[in-house]
Amino acid sequence: MLSGTALPPDELDRQLSSAVAAAAGGGGVVGVGFLMPFLDVTPFEAAAGAAPLVECFYGDPDADLAQRAHDAGALLSWQVGSLDEALRAVDAGCDLVVLQGTEAGGHVRGASGLVDLVSTARPRLEVPVVAAGGIGTPARAAELLAAGADAVRVGTRFLAATEADVHPGYLAALVAADGDDTTITEAFSGGWPNAPHRVLTSCVTASDADPVTRSVICPTRGFTGDITSAALYAGRSVGAVTGETTAAAIVEEFAAALGQR
Repeated sequence: MLSGTALPPDELDRQLSSAVAAAAGGGGVVGVGFLMPFLDVTPFEAAAGAAPLVECFYGDPDADLAQRAHDAGALLSWQVGSLDEALRAVDAGCDLVVLQGTEAGGHVRGASGLVDLVSTARPRLEVPVVAAGGIGTPARAAELLAAGADAVRVGTRFLAATEADVHPGYLAALVAADGDDTTITEAFSGGWPNAPHRVLTSCVTASDADPVTRSVICPTRGFTGDITSAALYAGRSVGAVTGETTAAAIVEEFAAALGQR
């Protein structure tokens, strides 16, 4: 999944063209995700015309967007935090839903644990269900598949992929942490109020001590601010991050353990 939020159209086109070409060479599929509070319909439609899947998060499911995606030839996914929101996504015409539990890193939509959410929602939904939030090991993935999910989404583990544009200090903090070292907060809500997010507790503590150093920017390799006070997003699966490796190695770990190649 690529992020289509706040990217200039030419940059989104460049990234998407490169990713689609690379995916086609390896038999993979690329999708593009959009955050509803910052949605621009023009790049959304462009992405839907170039990628087989577009996804929306953090907003009411929208039948018009579903129609726009379908008209452009793409499927539409909606990431949700509750059964009610999932049902509304299906009613709006979404082709699949991503159920996000509170264990997730980054912005958190719902208020319940992922296993409970999947177990409750799966019998009520007639579209494929992807489980997301706190999935850092094959064992956790197997637990969610057994609970009824058709697929799982892994996030925090890929922050430690060599391909990820993550600052070394951020990576070191992830490696040193476990799930109990994360917290849901609104400390880094500049520009996006009332949107709780899960980060490493250490960055909340550091930025509270010196608020002028607080940065809502997730630190990439080129970040020049105070790493300790930046938004260090991490899910409760962060304990599975033990060091840097390739994205392919992470995928292979899951595929081998789950018997999928």
